[in-house]
Amino acid sequence: MSQNSTTTTNPQLLTSVKNALRILNSFSIDEPEKTVGELAVELGLAKSTISRLMTTLASEGFVTRVPNSRKYRLGVSILALSGILISNLEVTKEAAPVVNMLVSDIEETAHLAILDGTDTIYVHKEECSHAVQILTYLGKKNPAYCTSSGKVLLAYSDDDAVDRVVEHGLEKRTKNTITTREQLETELNTIRQRGYAISHDEILEGVTSIAAPIRDYTGKVVAAITVVGPNQRISQNRVPIYVKKIVDASKEASERLGYFYNR
Repeated sequence: MSQNSTTTTNPQLLTSVKNALRILNSFSIDEPEKTVGELAVELGLAKSTISRLMTTLASEGFVTRVPNSRKYRLGVSILALSGILISNLEVTKEAAPVVNMLVSDIEETAHLAILDGTDTIYVHKEECSHAVQILTYLGKKNPAYCTSSGKVLLAYSDDDAVDRVVEHGLEKRTKNTITTREQLETELNTIRQRGYAISHDEILEGVTSIAAPIRDYTGKVVAAITVVGPNQRISQNRVPIYVKKIVDASKEASERLGYFYNR
């Protein structure tokens, strides 16, 4: 259960606003619909408080009642806001065409990802035409420590970012998942040396992803291009081919943002 947020040590935080945001953040792809009672238990708040907040959120379109049900789900106002955010991200505007060309070249699904706390989140996706595809979507969050995009972004982040990930916990997802700080730091050092990351059976069995960093005009890594697919298509003998194309794409995206490599 989440810590009760009805009180706060920061007088500048409005409790009602914070609790409304906690409600919105509690919805996920695995739990897209929830009742007032379920939210009350999860967030440690009174049902009456949840009910008032849901009524307010529903009036502005941020949640909506599921027909013939006591459950709520996110409303279209969330979608409108996310569309504004993604369309105005400079990295999305500049790098999306590069991602689209990469998919046409290698015929695998590719994404743009950014770091969001301890997770990596997809802000652009270009789908490949293969019948067998990996389930991903815009806004999808994955743990940074066991994904290629997350590891690339962590490799070029400050120590505080790595500290937060480790403190949050390195849950074992598969036999290949990194589960200790020492393993993670070794992996991040390797990524910095070679300039890309590979995740093979780390978050899901049978899935490989490869990612390379995108830099802005100052040289700061602000995003990653990542390609995700089943092991039978991204086989070990084809990884070097994919790596070169993904790294080249990340460099082109960086140059569109004003960072130029020594040729």
